[in-house]
Amino acid sequence: MEPRWPAMLGLLAVGGLRLALPEALSIGPSWLLLLLVAILIVPTVWARKLGNDRLNQFLGYVLAATVTVDMIWSLCLLVAALPAHKESPLDLLRSAAALWVTNILVFASWYWRLDAGGPRARELRVVHTDGAFLFPQMTLNPKSKKEMGEDCWSPGFIDYLFLAFNISTAFSPTDTPVLTRWAKILMIVQSLISLTTLALLAARAVNIL
Repeated sequence: MEPRWPAMLGLLAVGGLRLALPEALSIGPSWLLLLLVAILIVPTVWARKLGNDRLNQFLGYVLAATVTVDMIWSLCLLVAALPAHKESPLDLLRSAAALWVTNILVFASWYWRLDAGGPRARELRVVHTDGAFLFPQMTLNPKSKKEMGEDCWSPGFIDYLFLAFNISTAFSPTDTPVLTRWAKILMIVQSLISLTTLALLAARAVNIL
């Protein structure tokens, strides 16, 4: 059974990173997102324990959508604040760094939730052989998989986190080819967000120097 706690911790981390943003660059109080995530996680876990896969999946989408909207809105506020010079350079740098890390965690959550029908569907299949991403383990022949102990391999949240990290740093999935259109679109959006935040970091650093 695939552990769900890394994905939950990732979303809680997103809420925690929101605390690094000034009030002017976020929707409502800085603690609001962390509270919303914590509240939504409870029924999500409850639905999972009861075996209600549809409700669990729906609440998971609500969770992911909530942090995504909040991140994009904060990024828009950050871009608008840059020429206004209302926020201190330190606040802008800290906010851009927090949003860059948030971008990785948010899209890792989306990849984890959407690939091959989601975590529950992958769990029921036991062995991951088809999906939006061609992980290196999927390219091994059956004999090699058995010898390496990967014959029942299925991607977990850490695999998608690594994928999202590569996209935000190298602007490419590196060792994991993308096979579906929806995944390519998400990667384009993630790369654009990452490029924007990195450009803001660089621009502000130059101004400070």
